[in-house]
Amino acid sequence: MACIAKRRGRYVIDFYDTYGKRRWKTLAKGTTKKKAKEALRDIEDQLRRGIFIPDKKIPNFKETAKDWIDYKKPNLRYSTWSVYEGHTRNHFDDFNPVKINRITTAKVEKWITARHSEGMHISTLKKILVTLGQIMAYAVRHGYIDYNPVRDAERPRGNGETKEDKIRILTPFEINSFLNAEKDMKYGTLFRLSIFSGARQGELLGLKWTDVDWENSQIHIQRTFNNQRWYIAKTEASNRKIDLGPAMMKTLKEWKLACPPNDLDLIFPNEAGQPINHNNMVNRHFEPALKKAGLPKIRFHDLRHTFASLLIEQGENIKYIQTQLGHSSPTVTWNVYAHLMKSTNQEAPSRLENTIFKTNGSKTVAKNKKEVTAQTITS
Repeated sequence: MACIAKRRGRYVIDFYDTYGKRRWKTLAKGTTKKKAKEALRDIEDQLRRGIFIPDKKIPNFKETAKDWIDYKKPNLRYSTWSVYEGHTRNHFDDFNPVKINRITTAKVEKWITARHSEGMHISTLKKILVTLGQIMAYAVRHGYIDYNPVRDAERPRGNGETKEDKIRILTPFEINSFLNAEKDMKYGTLFRLSIFSGARQGELLGLKWTDVDWENSQIHIQRTFNNQRWYIAKTEASNRKIDLGPAMMKTLKEWKLACPPNDLDLIFPNEAGQPINHNNMVNRHFEPALKKAGLPKIRFHDLRHTFASLLIEQGENIKYIQTQLGHSSPTVTWNVYAHLMKSTNQEAPSRLENTIFKTNGSKTVAKNKKEVTAQTITS
């Protein structure tokens, strides 16, 4: 049974741990009897739940974060792991020296407020919070803490930025201007394929000629090339076949004749026969073509958004759009592009009325014809 005693002017909690070993915890000088009782109740609660760990064996946040990042490394893509590693290295200085069980929801919210007031972008802050939450969840699984303080922390709210602000969609006129501005055949084909397939940048850079299904007018996405590394398609949905139109297939055939042979059989090789460096592609061709076309600066990924928006605008089925984009479910597609869906659609109720009244009208006409026939026979 735990108890409080006062020795040399300081309160000491005397208790037996989960394994029956007698322990003492000397509280800080100046601790009141009320605070000492609260500490006693806290220890008794931990003992009752079997989660008590001596303070000396509880790691600080930095040690826990390192253990977590080492644990995650074999199970993640290098690009994803490097993002997590960067978060732990650059953004948690306030937490690093603190014992992991001393990090509370209040401290997490204080950290959020500080980052927000420093001007950190809301989307960046939310991504870092995901990493922080996973570190604390790791601490829960290993018994260092009994709850995740990030889970209950109030998340940062939006700063007025909407999906429309983040996503820049090119109009058909702008697409033509942009494509006409790129005179290099390789990059012109790359940009055209991006717009007409909706494939991600890494998927395009990893395409091989064997991925082209000339008979069915499709490209097969099986791998990506990101951050100078090769990856197989991450999910079953990502490993997909994308339909292409006849004009795009014609462009691909023309480029195949002009494409220099390379050992990797890449559709878009660099001069050495290796995958294109995405930074060079953006800086030397993509952004200059936008500028030449008189268009504002956008992200390469916005070509994918343009593809999706045009399919939505022409009324394609959301399930079909999802499979072409490689999203895991139509819900993902809907969440990203819901703001592009029409809030009004007069064609739908008009079609409904036509279906109902046309059917009733046909029955009425048929009934009248029968009545007229019957009268004729009778007469």
